[in-house]
Amino acid sequence: MTSSTRPGATVTTRVLVTGVRGKTGVPLAELLAARPDVEVLGGSSTPSTVTADGVLPTAFSWDEPDAWPSALDGVDAVYVVRPDRVDAPGLIADLLAMTAPATRVVLLSERAAEDVPEGTDGWAVRAERAVRDSGRAWTILRPGWFMQVLTDPRFFLDEIAAGELRYSSGGASLAWIDARDIAAVAERALLGDNRDGEVLELTGPEALTLETTARLIAEAGGRPVTHVEIPIDEALTGTEGFERELTRVTFERVHAGTFAVVTETVERVTGRPARTLQGFLDDHRQVLSPGTGRPAARSPRS
Repeated sequence: MTSSTRPGATVTTRVLVTGVRGKTGVPLAELLAARPDVEVLGGSSTPSTVTADGVLPTAFSWDEPDAWPSALDGVDAVYVVRPDRVDAPGLIADLLAMTAPATRVVLLSERAAEDVPEGTDGWAVRAERAVRDSGRAWTILRPGWFMQVLTDPRFFLDEIAAGELRYSSGGASLAWIDARDIAAVAERALLGDNRDGEVLELTGPEALTLETTARLIAEAGGRPVTHVEIPIDEALTGTEGFERELTRVTFERVHAGTFAVVTETVERVTGRPARTLQGFLDDHRQVLSPGTGRPAARSPRS
């Protein structure tokens, strides 16, 4: 398609980013919007909150399929943030059935999805299969735990502000990944960087124990932070139903070492090494410094 949305810019690729206000959606939209030949549609259930420069607010909600055709109109590529709900495989299949046959699809999935045990009924694999079977060119991204959960008050920031990183690791390490690196990989896949049909396991450059993670946070924030090992049942506090089962499975996989395996995929795709946790924390010293914590709901999910 060709259209002009900025002075002197001819658009050759139109991309819909679902979950545009999420941890990967924000940096991805920024990367795409910086390209003069790309038009970025920022999908959100509340489009009035999409205010990023160069991003067109677009109504998109998994609960409102009647609005999907409008959001997908003229789209060349779509970034699908898998909704963590029991009907996700069917929703993704229905969404992609509404896309043009030439549409490129990039799915945000999770590390080693085929290893998710029974109990969730093969849910992660079925969500990926909906993409594989769509008849569209596809790439699947499988990242580990996001570094951003450490600086987000909805996750661990408030506990860190109180001097503790309460996390159920079972002694296993994690290869934390910066969501900005996931976005950089997604950008290339969406724009046709020869990644069709690939499943990309994404991690940071090193696996760190939770004790080391807490020490690095303490050094960046200038205040003591200690890792407190908690049982999985405590990590499930405040969850119920499918979310509770999915969270349990996630932490069981943490204990099994699933998220400790390091890959070099970010560097292979982008041409530069993945960001280290120390580098990420250095970028967020102000957030981690004393007096920045805010009360908010917490979820253990990545």
